[in-house]
Amino acid sequence: MLLRQLRPWWEKHDRLFVSARQVDAESTLAGERVVWAHFPTQRNVVNLVRNGLLAWRLLRKERPDMLVSTGAGVAVPFFVVATVLGIKRVYIEAYERIDSPSLSGRLCYPLSDLFVLQWDEQRRFYPRGEVIGALF
Repeated sequence: MLLRQLRPWWEKHDRLFVSARQVDAESTLAGERVVWAHFPTQRNVVNLVRNGLLAWRLLRKERPDMLVSTGAGVAVPFFVVATVLGIKRVYIEAYERIDSPSLSGRLCYPLSDLFVLQWDEQRRFYPRGEVIGALF
């Protein structure tokens, strides 16, 4: 899980996590402020709407300086709402997505202030993405 590799960065900041409630997320985020999103998210229109409403309530209340996503279906409604509210958005495309872009990546790309890539090969899908190398 990419989130574990980013711990040295995120543990220095005030943070709130939004994630699907799964075993790996629960163990990684133990002791953190977490809001559990509606799951499953992939191609589930009902949960897309429910997560959009969650994003609206949560982002209006919390007013973060920045929203950072490591992908998955929860990212899409949060990026849409963050765009409307003027919150900066950073998306990190998945390490294993070399041959094709992720669905969340394709949807969040036009909404991102910074789109982070881990491989040069990912530039063909995301020309304005910033290659920073592997985050593992």
